[in-house]
Amino acid sequence: MVDFDKLTPREIVEELNKYIIGQNEAKKAVAVAVRNRIRRQKLPENWKKEITPKNILMIGPTGVGKTEIARRLAQLSGSPFLKVEATRFTEVGYVGKNVDSMIRELVEIAVNMVKQRKMKEVEEKAKLNVENRILEALVPSKRRAQQIPFANIFGIQEKPQEYEDSRQITEKREELRRKLRAGELDNEEIEIEIESSGSPIGFIGLPEMEDMGMDLSNMLGNLLPKQRKRRRMKISEAKKVLLPIEEEKLVDMDEVTQEALSLAQNRGIIFIDEMDKITGKNSGSGPDVSRQGVQRDLLPIVEGTTITTKYGPVKTDFILFIAAGAFHVAKPTDLIPELQGRFPIRVELEPLDKSDFVRILTEPENALTKQYQALLYTEGVQLEFTEDGIEEIAQIAYNLNQKLENIGARRLYTVLEKVLEEVMFKAPEVEDKVIVNSQFVRNRLKGIIEDEDLSSYIL
Repeated sequence: MVDFDKLTPREIVEELNKYIIGQNEAKKAVAVAVRNRIRRQKLPENWKKEITPKNILMIGPTGVGKTEIARRLAQLSGSPFLKVEATRFTEVGYVGKNVDSMIRELVEIAVNMVKQRKMKEVEEKAKLNVENRILEALVPSKRRAQQIPFANIFGIQEKPQEYEDSRQITEKREELRRKLRAGELDNEEIEIEIESSGSPIGFIGLPEMEDMGMDLSNMLGNLLPKQRKRRRMKISEAKKVLLPIEEEKLVDMDEVTQEALSLAQNRGIIFIDEMDKITGKNSGSGPDVSRQGVQRDLLPIVEGTTITTKYGPVKTDFILFIAAGAFHVAKPTDLIPELQGRFPIRVELEPLDKSDFVRILTEPENALTKQYQALLYTEGVQLEFTEDGIEEIAQIAYNLNQKLENIGARRLYTVLEKVLEEVMFKAPEVEDKVIVNSQFVRNRLKGIIEDEDLSSYIL
């Protein structure tokens, strides 16, 4: 595993190159922005407060890699990442969301990330607890319940035989433990007791409790009794069901919460897409007013404020915001001046051409062609793409983008899915090896490409 904090900006770009083709300027901008956060952590406390992230505005058409760059960067750095569309905030009061909700969602993601990591750390201990619960179901320790009822009341003394039984139980359990670990008991059925929370309570006509910074389940947690259900299942299934329950018992949620709040505040990344959809010149009335209203709602969060969440207050000063938009009609200068100033780094992403499509199909570690090969390999079918076959797919996708709506690399998904539709349907009944060359591609798409009306629907 790569230690991200030790990577230089150049090495960060090299890591991104494994998954994303081209767009070097955008990669460099995000690499520097994230590296500066790591540099900030090494500064004295008085300087830490002064240095805030330099937010980025990505400008470019759909399907050129804006979201993917931000998402991959977050994965590499282990940062909580949230993508939102700016347009989801345009109808607050009807079906829209409060702008503050993006911070709450980011914190929720951070809590889940830290919780999963902590659960992984206690996995071995939790497995031992699961074993003990399964063994308790197989060989109950309370054998004295089968003794004479009310023995003590009638003055009946315990016999040495009872203590012998406890030793026998221990020996029997250890024998079963060995079999359990060897998987010999996986098909045996047992009855286990599983805890679950009380039924959730819903409210009609009230705003979202989350938007009010309240956690109703925690507030009423002590009032609602835990429900216990006895379920009968195979031991193999019981292991899977009980493991997360036992892991959660071993995790200190207060510690998780504090770590998650720090992670969200200092390493969180929020990607705001469709930024161009909330721009508009100041006309004084009409839809532009509501768009500018959204910008003004976003402004304090991007500038730095404190948002109340159910886990505690969160400062947004050091969260990295990456905004993006096509800006075909509107321009970045149509944003209100205050918001423009909060996105000082601007990068323009280039439209993709045929040569980019060829590289996208072959070079990344998760290339589409490799994904289909892996899928069909599970059915015993060997899928092979020839050089001319890939060239043909790339050319068709590029031509369709020129004639129809330009959706960038996403066009490759629709074209490739149609090319391999028949093979995917017939597998594993098709031959063991399928070669996708230019002729194969043309045969599959010929009728659709010639009919423009049909291609606009299918491709």
